[in-house]
Amino acid sequence: MKYAEQISEMINAFSPAPLQIDQMEEFYCEDTMEYRTSDKYDSPIEDIYDVCRNFDEYNACLLLGHRGCGKSTELNRMSERLVADGYHVKTINCSMDLDLFNIVYSDLFILMGEALLQIAEELECHIEDKVLENIKNFWSEGTETIVAQESMAASLETGISVGTKGIFAGILNIFAKIKTDLKFNEETRKEYRKKISIRSSEWITILGQVAEAIARKTVGRRPIIIFEDLDKLNPEDAWRVFYNYAAILSGMKFPVIYTFPIGLSYDARFSALESYFITKTLPMIKIADIDNQPFEEGINIIRDIVEKRASSALFEEKVLERLIQYTGGSLRDLFHVINASAKRANRRESETISIEDAERALEEVKTSLTRRIEEKDYTFLLNIYTGNKELIEDKEMLLKMLQASVVLEYNGKRWHNVHPLVIKFFEEQGMIKDEGE
Repeated sequence: MKYAEQISEMINAFSPAPLQIDQMEEFYCEDTMEYRTSDKYDSPIEDIYDVCRNFDEYNACLLLGHRGCGKSTELNRMSERLVADGYHVKTINCSMDLDLFNIVYSDLFILMGEALLQIAEELECHIEDKVLENIKNFWSEGTETIVAQESMAASLETGISVGTKGIFAGILNIFAKIKTDLKFNEETRKEYRKKISIRSSEWITILGQVAEAIARKTVGRRPIIIFEDLDKLNPEDAWRVFYNYAAILSGMKFPVIYTFPIGLSYDARFSALESYFITKTLPMIKIADIDNQPFEEGINIIRDIVEKRASSALFEEKVLERLIQYTGGSLRDLFHVINASAKRANRRESETISIEDAERALEEVKTSLTRRIEEKDYTFLLNIYTGNKELIEDKEMLLKMLQASVVLEYNGKRWHNVHPLVIKFFEEQGMIKDEGE
């Protein structure tokens, strides 16, 4: 990614992918927390950072937030700081390694094991022969599927014969196959999951032993694992993964951060999770206050985020302001409409994004959002917009609307608003007065 000084460069500059560690210095925008939490000293990311650095009874965190609010970038920024402090962090992108529509808790334990072994290999840790043997036996004993026990055993035995470095290579080769099967092979997937579910305490012990070896190598700094994309799970899958296995998932001897769907915090079952996990929410950057008046500080910080990536001269007058206004603080939606606007401008060989480019891009997102609601939902949404932003009694409907990104949540004091493009739709339908009149 490079700073965009012409329209053709904007498409890459506003990719939906989060900023990676090597991009932070050039493109990361500091000081957004004050406009998320309404308090410059309040930061859920700083809280998680402290958990990772300070040994405590509680090591597991759930990070909530709307899709597109910047969680991944903030976690990558936190990882950069932890690495600078001498910690070793592995981020697991679950949407790449797993089928998010077919996921159970044991899948996370398998990926956790691979991540720890990768850290141990990078550090050239000494892991006791007994622990390595236990890892080998765990995956080779009692496996009845096409995992090919003989092939597995031969690979691992070859690794043992050439020392610790070789055994890491052998085990990690096996994990590469396990990950492929978890995503694509139904029969083998069942076998792996059965093994973990029957022998979970044994596997947790092994994970703890590998983590302890890493801590010895790093003078007491524990490895840190981050699970990305779990906030994209549908509600039923999220509860299946977390609710019945909260004690197991939160019981590691090293910090683990799981992203989690924000809408499920309104489900009565969420209070049970708070007994096991440290729960934090990364709020949206608000661009309007609770009375629907523009919040200039929030608008300005989003403009700063954009101008870190592209020259403001690429937007015609008032275009960027309009794109910010109608995306409600959702960085994902904003980057999508900038990207789409830039593509249209580029196709018509323009050097700037026009208001028409912007309107067509906004119309596309508005259509996507309004497809997610039905006429029977209108009253609920209009009630939020016209004043009922804090005490919403219908939690089931609120969960549904949050999941669809039709309702957005903001902090300071916890309150909600309807996505500005859905409000625009209601204005066009004559259901509320057009604020532009």
